[in-house]
Order: sequence, then C-alpha cells, then structure tokens
Amino acid sequence: MSTTARAVLFHETGGPDVLRVEETELPEPGPGEVLIDVAAVGLNRADLLFRAGQYFYAPTLPGSRNGYEAAGEVVAVGPGVTAFAPGDPVLTGGNFELSARGVYGDRILMPGTAVLPRPREVDAVTAAAAWVTYSTAYGALVRQAALAPGDHVLVTGASSGAGTAAIQAARRTGAVPIATTRTEAKRRRLLDLGAEHVVVSDGEDVVKETRRLTGGRGVEVVFDAIGGPGFRTLGEAVVPGGTLINYGWLDGRPTELPMHWPLTVHGYNNLAAADTAEGRRRASHYVNSGLLDGTLRPVVAEVLDGLDRLPDAHRLMERNAHTGKIVVRVRS
Repeated sequence: MSTTARAVLFHETGGPDVLRVEETELPEPGPGEVLIDVAAVGLNRADLLFRAGQYFYAPTLPGSRNGYEAAGEVVAVGPGVTAFAPGDPVLTGGNFELSARGVYGDRILMPGTAVLPRPREVDAVTAAAAWVTYSTAYGALVRQAALAPGDHVLVTGASSGAGTAAIQAARRTGAVPIATTRTEAKRRRLLDLGAEHVVVSDGEDVVKETRRLTGGRGVEVVFDAIGGPGFRTLGEAVVPGGTLINYGWLDGRPTELPMHWPLTVHGYNNLAAADTAEGRRRASHYVNSGLLDGTLRPVVAEVLDGLDRLPDAHRLMERNAHTGKIVVRVRS
C-alpha cells in the first residue's frame, strides 16, 4: 500500500524559487528499504549547487528531489532489513543519488545502506546538523590525514558547517585549529567555538600569519573548502611532508596544485566515509559518541519551520552571513 507524502521538488535548475512543495506517493518499503518520518532537514552547500545545476552531476528533471541530510524516526522496514525497526530514531548518511532519494520531505523512502542510528538523547534538529559535517571532518582529518595530538591544522572557510565541525574534531584529537574567515565579524565567534587562532583573509596574509602563529614551522594539515587558484598558495603554509585536503570548490575556478614540495594533496569526497558498511560503522560511532559526550556540538545558525521554508533556507545560505548549519524543522 502506498503512502502520501509532501516533498520539495524542482522541475528546472535555477534559484531558490524553483523549489516547490508537492504531494507525492511513496510505495511500501521494498527489499532493503526503510520508510522514515522526517523531523528535521539540514542544508549543505551541495544542495544549492545541485538545485542550480552546478553540482558534479546533473539532476534528473523534471521532478528532482534534493537534500542529503535528515533526522527522523523509522515508520516501516522492507524485507531483509534487520538493523532497524519501527520507532527507531535515525538519520540519513548522504550516500545516495539526490534526484531519486533526496530527503526534502515529511516522509522519505531510503535504502537501508543510507540510514544510520541516532541516539535517543540527541534531538532531531541537532542530528540533522551533525552527520555530513562531522563525518567529513572525521573522514578527512582523522582517517585521511591521520591528524595527531599537537598537530596544527589550518581550516579555511571555517564558519561553514564543516569548518566549525573541523575545529571541534581537531580539538577532540588534541590538535591545534587555526581558522580562516573573510570578515572580522566572525573572528570572535570562531574563537568561542574553539579555534586557537583566527586569520581574517580580507585583511591578513593567510600564509604569513599561519607561519607566524606556528613559530615559522607551518601547519601539518590544511582542511580547505575553497579551492581555486588560492589552493596553490596554501602549500606555503604547510610543513615539509604535510598534507593538504581539498573538499570543496567555493571559489568556483579551477583548483591549482601547490608546488611547495614535499607534501601530499588529497581531494576528499565524503562518500568515502559512507560507501562501505565498515566506513559507516566507524564514522557513525565517531559522530554519535561525540554527540553524547559533548565533544562534538553542532553549531546551528538558524532553524526555520516547515517544508515551505526551504527556499528561504537556500537564500539564507547563499548570503553566507551565517556561522554553522541551517536546519529546517519539518515536525515539532
């Protein structure tokens, strides 16, 4: 038997106004599938790029879904699903094709491989702001870069959700986070969130300041969201043999590689943390344990109520004035 759900769809690429709330029909869960009542949705930069037709793959139109990150409760499971049962609190893992499985809706049908346990002590708004950012920070810094206690890590675009998560992940590891932001207005907030130092890129030379703050050594790891030609310059801020990780393309221009060798450069895609059962198990334990012990505290910039506020949420993210995550609460 099918069930009626409200979903946010788009039939053409463009600005936030292309997003429309529509009635849809969802079938019963098939083999390996999980039906979820959505309580909250978290926005990611990928959502905006996908809606605008600027993501690394194109949406399937008309009627494309959108959104990687949701938290809610299991309604029903299909044959073969043993890890979840009705009533279980869960979140989504972001390892799926957006057009077919995007989570902008009040009820969604997901493959079981894209569903993760959520501690009952963690509310839906917090959980909807947690998985993508913290699993990115964990996968890139802990697994890929092997960040160690005492290491310095330079976090660019640090006021983003992934940036604030990286600051906390570095602190949890015992590393020293140095944050960059474009404007002076965000300096105090980033220091309050755990950054050891903040470099304001509009008025300060990032490489020179990073060298000064590390006593001339440089950082062991760069966690970069921006890419573009500036990525090449970041190589000058790294210790010999250090690691640069690029996980985003906010600059929009081709990313140029540094020649300040020896160093290691990684292009990080967060699917690496969620593509295998073992990867999901490890990342889920890292995120959930941090949420429970308080070492990971999602920074929620603003909460908007109702699916019809998703276009407003996209506009808010496009203004780039927020620090942390933007969440849309679907159910109280």
